[in-house]
Amino acid sequence: MEIIRTNFSKFYNPSEHLAIDEVIVKFKGRVVFKHYIPKKRKRFGIKMFKLCDSTRYISDMNVYLGKDRQRAEQHLTATHTIVTNLTRGGRRIWA
Repeated sequence: MEIIRTNFSKFYNPSEHLAIDEVIVKFKGRVVFKHYIPKKRKRFGIKMFKLCDSTRYISDMNVYLGKDRQRAEQHLTATHTIVTNLTRGGRRIWA
């Protein structure tokens, strides 16, 4: 995952028009961070957040691993944390 993210940022410099997209990657195996969302077409999978350019190029992505305990103590919303981690170029997979 880290190699992919490094190559995304190495080969392309995104424009100022960015969007954050929530994606469920279909996965039926066993991992502790797999999600079940009944209203989605892909009900079981791994939840990811992507930072995309207006040309649909992915410049960064994070895997959602569960509720962040540190964020809850700082009284930050999950949306605020996602946006700041992706736009700052934070290289950690947030949990």
